[in-house]
Amino acid sequence: MALKSVLMHIATITLLALAGCTSTTDSATDSASDSAQAPASEQPPTQPAEAPAPPTEAEIEAAEADWRARQDDVNQVLASMDRATFIGNSPVKGSPNAAVVVVKFSDFECPFCAVAAGHMKTFVEEREDEVLYVYKHLPLKSIHPEAEPASKASWAAAQQDQFWLYHNGLFANQARLSDALYIELAEQIGLDMEQFNRDRNSEAAQAAVDADLALAEQLKLSGTPSFLMGGLLIPPGVPPESFGELLDNLKANQAPSE
Repeated sequence: MALKSVLMHIATITLLALAGCTSTTDSATDSASDSAQAPASEQPPTQPAEAPAPPTEAEIEAAEADWRARQDDVNQVLASMDRATFIGNSPVKGSPNAAVVVVKFSDFECPFCAVAAGHMKTFVEEREDEVLYVYKHLPLKSIHPEAEPASKASWAAAQQDQFWLYHNGLFANQARLSDALYIELAEQIGLDMEQFNRDRNSEAAQAAVDADLALAEQLKLSGTPSFLMGGLLIPPGVPPESFGELLDNLKANQAPSE
């Protein structure tokens, strides 16, 4: 399948389903003291929305052109480092030797990220032999005051090999994000509490989150959840339930011609 088919698929889905958390005031280095409020549109719909009109060919072409420009930025960053450097010490699931790496840039306070987490759990379980799934932190600090503390708490859990269980607990209790919850979850999981509290308040935790933020800034990502699949940029709003089809398209495009 031609790469253009994959690009058109992404562009079309983006136009039909654009949704996610964004902050026009956020950059990877913005101060956490920015107290802007999250937009009302941030909440995912509780009931199915009326189906939008199909995008016009002109809209698809415009979306594809924008995607290509952003993909060029991503390609430059990926070309500047090898796979191991890009992944770093981030939490991973799936096959370490998989040809396709799926990276999620996520915010624990973003409701769309919580929805995506459920879909990604299913996707990775179904395709775990085909992908390596990587989690990167992208706390939108100007609209989500608990996003960075939650990221650092999850980093601390990762130091005791419990990132994914703690990750699930944070998203399941997203409405309760607070210092009390971070301690509660750590105790429920059975973490060494002295180490957990030391780690989450450490310079190393801040440095790990800052490194992910710097990478997101290099990639020019400003919304969550944002995904890369096999180096392809998947914009916020592309539903993770479509990732199986996107993976099949990508693998078909990468397969050598007979």
